[in-house]
Amino acid sequence: MRIRIVDAFTDRPFSGNPAGVLLLDAFPGDAWMQNVAREVNHAETAFAHRLPESGEADWALRWFTPATEVAMCGHATLATAHVLHTTGAHKGPVRFATLSGVLVATPDEDGTFTLDFPTAPLTPVDIPDGVAQALGAEPLTAFDTGPNVGDLLVELADEKTVLGLTPDHKALMRHSARGIIATARAEDPTRGHDFVSRCFFPNVGIDEDPVTGSAHTALAPFWSERLGRPRLTGLQASPRSGLVRTALHGDRTHLTGSAVTTIEGELLV
Repeated sequence: MRIRIVDAFTDRPFSGNPAGVLLLDAFPGDAWMQNVAREVNHAETAFAHRLPESGEADWALRWFTPATEVAMCGHATLATAHVLHTTGAHKGPVRFATLSGVLVATPDEDGTFTLDFPTAPLTPVDIPDGVAQALGAEPLTAFDTGPNVGDLLVELADEKTVLGLTPDHKALMRHSARGIIATARAEDPTRGHDFVSRCFFPNVGIDEDPVTGSAHTALAPFWSERLGRPRLTGLQASPRSGLVRTALHGDRTHLTGSAVTTIEGELLV
């Protein structure tokens, strides 16, 4: 079977967030998919198979990190939609049946895709003891992001602080189901982004995720309320870096980005 590596939320190879993508006839056993994801060793590997026509979804989709299956993944959904369209396996909007319900990816005229995801519910929480020491910076505020995302969202003082983080990943593991989203307002919005973020997910085997679509379902409502605009652009400032355009529509968040296939090969096992 064919396996592809796709860089998502970028229009340039070797940036954005890489995901493995496999199009299957049916889902094999969970252990096999977990082994493939561990072998690929990117933040997520996506497994998809076509569903019967006339259903509520076109393709079934699951995502695995090197350590576990996850309930939601934006960049690997974008990568899968990109593979479906570039290979001719699907045309037009594609509906994915996932652990987070039906998620839709719509191709845009400029070559990007827009993902329709559930907006993360944000609940203010007290800043947990030890988070500042684990991050290496003092949060201003903290929010729980609900069960689909499962992160602690923390606001930091400024963009420079976010960029300079060198966290203790082991210490961060105590503070959320998946990890920590650290964010701040953009220092200079004329540079093309409204806010910055970095995402640390040691609990699922990812010390720092390059670009995280699911995190932007929490970042979109957080920054739209503060900046007074439903449409924003976020820069995830990992070493690979990538841009996510967000549009808040109540309980749904649209995430728009590009993708590039960098590797295509044959899986032999």
